[in-house]
Amino acid sequence: MTVDTYRGDPLYPRIERATQQILAEGKVVTAVDVLVRMDLLLPERLEDWRRGRVPYLEQVINCNLTRSSRLLRILRLHAHDLNLVPSITVYARWGKGPKQRLRFSKSGDSRLEEAYARHFVWPGKAPCHPPRSSGRDTT
Repeated sequence: MTVDTYRGDPLYPRIERATQQILAEGKVVTAVDVLVRMDLLLPERLEDWRRGRVPYLEQVINCNLTRSSRLLRILRLHAHDLNLVPSITVYARWGKGPKQRLRFSKSGDSRLEEAYARHFVWPGKAPCHPPRSSGRDTT
């Protein structure tokens, strides 16, 4: 998958739609929010992970690892095209006790952990109005 071909991926329309919904409500797009909007991650399972009840997030995502990695790459490319600014965020366990850093993947691979932890921020002061999909020419 390349910058020129990612829009042709079958996951792209769902990722684009989820991103538009998130930006209609705020200025930050996160991988976990996209997964929830795409119905690949139940909010209850996300909370279980955030509270430390699940050892790593991939365990409760409703898709295989190849698909989730592809989703993260498409999201990054789409966010770049929307001129969103990437920002790595530390996810720490919610609740009482010492704050522990949460893991996204079973492997703990640093590049994959960063891909899940990367937030994409709308840099403008006004609400974001993403451009309409340029996938099809309607003229």
